[in-house]
Amino acid sequence: MSITDGELAVAAAEAGAAVLRARYGATLERKDKGAGDFATVADIDAERAVLDLLRATRPADEVLAEESGRTGPGGSERVWLVDPLCGTLNYAARTMLASVNVALGVGGTTTVAACADPFAGEVFWTDGNRAHVRRDGADEQLEPSAQSRLVEVNLDPPFPNEAVFRAARMLADPGFGARFRPRVVATTLAVAWVAAGRRAAYVTDGHLRDSVHFASGIALCRAAGCVVTGLRGQPLHSGAGGLLVAADEETHAELAELVGRQFAAGQDHL
Repeated sequence: MSITDGELAVAAAEAGAAVLRARYGATLERKDKGAGDFATVADIDAERAVLDLLRATRPADEVLAEESGRTGPGGSERVWLVDPLCGTLNYAARTMLASVNVALGVGGTTTVAACADPFAGEVFWTDGNRAHVRRDGADEQLEPSAQSRLVEVNLDPPFPNEAVFRAARMLADPGFGARFRPRVVATTLAVAWVAAGRRAAYVTDGHLRDSVHFASGIALCRAAGCVVTGLRGQPLHSGAGGLLVAADEETHAELAELVGRQFAAGQDHL
């Protein structure tokens, strides 16, 4: 029986999530990756479960995965982006905030994506047209909302724009506290939460093109109708880089103003 790319992304993310649930709470051997980063055997085993399914089902496709890098026959326009455990530090510290991200890029455009929450039993997914969350086999369409006023920020390095922008400084701006409330869960599961209406927005610095961490969340937000731009409101993956995704235009404009203040002040001092 054939399987669509969208359903394959869901199945692959669920396969990784099953591994993470099974290993959760155990003492995990760590592999040091430098600069304070590490992987655990759970990352590696979850990635293997995802890749085994993708290779068995789409043997002609390439895969770019967090732990094993780029594999496959080469030359394919179809590349699966796999992050088997986004939130490794959370997971290793026995904190249930993590996700498995699987996305397919065709000619550089993400066409389908899935983001599985191993502990809530949810998979956020898109076939490129609409975005849904699947629970117990049933799909519900995602509806962005800024009602919570909760803004997720990524405080983990690297910070390529640190000379002129830091998310931590944005949180200290009185204008931020007057309009929003910050949250930091340290996993790109929170990007999917913007698409689902559980967060008003998400802000991060960084160069995110072909990112195994962010490809799924960005695709979900676009399909759900969120406003998705680079950090300064520019087209994604251009200029200063970064990501500013919001549930609606008003929220996006308010955050873009806060980000712009830092850039303006920073440029004055360069």
